[in-house]
Amino acid sequence: MLGIDPGTAVTGYGVIETGGGLGNLVECGVIRTDRKTPLAWRLQELYEGVSDVIERHKPDVLSIEGVFHGKNTQSMIALAQGRGIALLAAAQGNLDIHEFSPAVVKKTVAGTGRANKEQVAYMVQRLLRLKSPPAPSDAADGVALAITFLLNRRVDK
Repeated sequence: MLGIDPGTAVTGYGVIETGGGLGNLVECGVIRTDRKTPLAWRLQELYEGVSDVIERHKPDVLSIEGVFHGKNTQSMIALAQGRGIALLAAAQGNLDIHEFSPAVVKKTVAGTGRANKEQVAYMVQRLLRLKSPPAPSDAADGVALAITFLLNRRVDK
């Protein structure tokens, strides 16, 4: 199970091995690109980074942040570009893809759709029984997306 919080500068990810309970956190982290590098090269770096995570862990499902309406148009464009690259890598890896809005992720993990990043990271720590919250916050968001799929899957059954 792979969760991705997309962006063109920083993309957070979390890999959870499913099993008893919510499963075990296998790896989380971020894929960073240099804002000074031309966009096409940054997108290639992002694609290679996501593809590497998929190749190493061979997840069967991708849980990714869906498109939402924000106030900052530039942030929305960066999110959409990062999403497109992550979706391409997932499709090429033949992953089952599920999208969740930020509010659904926050509500599922922290109990309120208005939770801040610290609250989400703390609840990820608690839900997976980790010694500390995943860091940086983008990585915690990637893990939260994976948890959201797992918890919503249980409700759907």
